[in-house]
Amino acid sequence: MSSLLIAGHEFRSRLFTGTGKYASADAMMDSLSASESELVTLSLRRMDLKNQTDNILQPLQRQGIKLLPNTSGARTAKEAVFAAELAREALETNWVKLEIHPDPRYLMPDGMETLLAAEELIKKGFVVMPYVHADPVLCKRLEEVGCQCVMPLGSPIGSNMGLASRPFLEIIIEQSRVPVIVDAGIGAPSDAALALEMGADAVLVNTAMAVAKQPAQMGKAFRLAVEAGRMAYEAGLGEKRVQANATSPLTEFLGALS
Repeated sequence: MSSLLIAGHEFRSRLFTGTGKYASADAMMDSLSASESELVTLSLRRMDLKNQTDNILQPLQRQGIKLLPNTSGARTAKEAVFAAELAREALETNWVKLEIHPDPRYLMPDGMETLLAAEELIKKGFVVMPYVHADPVLCKRLEEVGCQCVMPLGSPIGSNMGLASRPFLEIIIEQSRVPVIVDAGIGAPSDAALALEMGADAVLVNTAMAVAKQPAQMGKAFRLAVEAGRMAYEAGLGEKRVQANATSPLTEFLGALS
């Protein structure tokens, strides 16, 4: 399986993960270890940056996992830029997952504010990974302003509904010149495998691993699914046909019997 390159950083794993909803820090770390994820997103709101006993940040840093702070909770471009600058100062990274969702009920990303914030953050030297609707036009605009990847949703955050936006994801994947990371709604390892088979460069999974009865086992299941999906894509899937096509034609054999 080939590696993935984003902003000059090479990832051997194409499974990115989150840190929310786990029952404990130990459960989170066990799950992340089993997943072999190399990039983890986390919200500044959930971290105690001044307290040396922080039970989320320190275990991640000890394990050498690359951190991707996100702007979750931001409702406007201005708030998102402010959150990104706080994260850069606190965590000493210019990578940011750009999330702007003003609607607390459905957590739908605001495309217009996301584009405005992306343009400003890129000017400030950030590596911007924007979470957006599966909107091919918006994804192309984000690519054009300099985003290092795009992160269209499979379905609403935490819904476990899988790739409900599949037709639009296929367009985004077909026309994108930057990595496409399917984010949100991936509820089962089979969803992740399908996304990779379709040609997505990676997936980001959180809820499905965090709320599993055995998070570590689910982390491993997602790792295997992502590897299988990518390997199948690189091997080349067969063409789909409406009509049957026999794998072993019997025409001559049947003719000899008549």
